[in-house]
Amino acid sequence: MAQAKRKGRTAGTSRKAVAREPRDTAAEVAYALAWLKRRGTKANRDGMARYGIVAKKVYGVSMTSMQSLAKELGKSHALSQALWKTGWYEARMLASIVGEPDRVTPAGMERWAKSFDNWAVCDTATFVLWDRSPHAWPKVREWSRREEEFVKRAAFAMLASLTVHDKKAPDERYLEGLDLIEREAADGRNFVKKAVNWALRSIGKRSPGLNRKAVALAKRLAARPDSASRWVGKDALRELTGPSVKRRLAKHKARPAG
Repeated sequence: MAQAKRKGRTAGTSRKAVAREPRDTAAEVAYALAWLKRRGTKANRDGMARYGIVAKKVYGVSMTSMQSLAKELGKSHALSQALWKTGWYEARMLASIVGEPDRVTPAGMERWAKSFDNWAVCDTATFVLWDRSPHAWPKVREWSRREEEFVKRAAFAMLASLTVHDKKAPDERYLEGLDLIEREAADGRNFVKKAVNWALRSIGKRSPGLNRKAVALAKRLAARPDSASRWVGKDALRELTGPSVKRRLAKHKARPAG
């Protein structure tokens, strides 16, 4: 059994038993990688590939298992950064889960974003870590103009994530988000257009006022000549005008949408 060189701890020992000891980041990384390696399977790797999750270094561990390990490890900015540097797909997923939003920096976000190589790592970073940081909105604006496919996807995945987790943001911010969606909807790259669509649908479900604005935008996009905009608009329109969204919005008190 691989040793996780902490005082009295092996790779099979829970952190709970040594919770009061100073954290040894290198030992925790070694422990995590050994834990993941033992649980990786070809069946999981094949399943990931079918869903378009491609990475250079991958064990093939389920998300449920990764979440279990993340719970054991606990939150740590230093561990998050060290896991990311290993380059392993599962370690990078863990890096987002164990990261501390208040210690995220714009420079750190940029380093990670530039090395994104699949949508799962990108979306996990935006949905469980970055959208809770104070740098989320500035990066949405900045990255929405970027050329790199996964950096641009990160902008719109984070915009979609903010609709769920930033409860205090005024609707005006999401109106700005609709402007970004309208500007970039013609980008036909698969992982970009799906994130743009995700953001549009998410904004349209946040409040009755935003729903009206999002539906109006979806109709404009559906009428455009380019295929990417039409797909984004038509797909969003089906959900945003559907009965389930109408029922959901009926429970919310409308707020002015500008």
